[in-house]
Amino acid sequence: MKLPRRSFLHLAAGAAALPVMPRFARAQTYPSRPVTLVVPFAAGGPSDTYARVVALQMGRVLGQTIVIENVVGAGGTTGSIRAMRAKSDGYTILMGNVGTHAHAVALVPNLAYKPDLDFEPIGLVIETPSILVARRDFPAKDLRELIGYVKANAAKLNVGHAGVGSISYTNGLWFNALLGVRPAFVPFTGTAPATTALLAGQIDFMIGSISDFGPHIQSGGIKAYASASAERSQALPDVPTTQEGGLPEFRTGSWWALFAPKGTPQPVLDRLAAALDEALDDETVRKRFAELGSKGLHRAQRGQRALEALVKSEIARWTPIIKAAQVKGE
Repeated sequence: MKLPRRSFLHLAAGAAALPVMPRFARAQTYPSRPVTLVVPFAAGGPSDTYARVVALQMGRVLGQTIVIENVVGAGGTTGSIRAMRAKSDGYTILMGNVGTHAHAVALVPNLAYKPDLDFEPIGLVIETPSILVARRDFPAKDLRELIGYVKANAAKLNVGHAGVGSISYTNGLWFNALLGVRPAFVPFTGTAPATTALLAGQIDFMIGSISDFGPHIQSGGIKAYASASAERSQALPDVPTTQEGGLPEFRTGSWWALFAPKGTPQPVLDRLAAALDEALDDETVRKRFAELGSKGLHRAQRGQRALEALVKSEIARWTPIIKAAQVKGE
């Protein structure tokens, strides 16, 4: 049967559109079921805490539950690989951080992913300054004394961290490099168990996110020596900065962000980014993050393109620091 030219062109156009329409429809109806948020560190640590705060509010915005899945191992890279290999449909996303998406590039031989290529950025969640803390009976009274004590007794000291590649590991690595010392590094499965060991006096000091230690500093369970930031934290105003304490070059912090597997449709990414923005602007979330020692970020600082640029710049910043220390992850 011969079709009139007009009918043939109409049918051809309709057939060509068929592969596109289901994908568009899926984006329009996303999410139609719960979303899994992979947290590549143990429950109770900062990554888990921030993820749960933002996931609860994002779930309300999206109208679907966001389920936290803690996938522990290899300084956060095991969970990151799990998320990277997930189906790129927006139903599995990742809570990455400076460790998984910058430090790991230089630390982990044959890293199974490229942070700046194998993920789609959704948005920056939070930034916090790092803080140097020690067991409550550590002999130094301030940062200057601590520096002198560490230099004189490095062989006898133990530094706790949440695994090779974690923020506490890399911060400790840089601190030791600045002082020219090599105290023993003691790994834990996450920040929470490392903090428990510090509270028990089983390790001597740590350098991690301010949110990890705030309540324990206020209760006197551990001693705080310095915040590695430009200004004092509003959450801990009595803790001096490293600039004040005599180590101005040690200025560092941590950041956490949401990522999706490469190839996730842009409309889905936009939906997630919009939900993240709305969640971060929520007064309850802002208040909770402030209690954890973080300032709120403007939308321009936390969007998809801003996060993409941040990942590239952090890889460029940390790679030479880690390579100079001549260490590798497992």
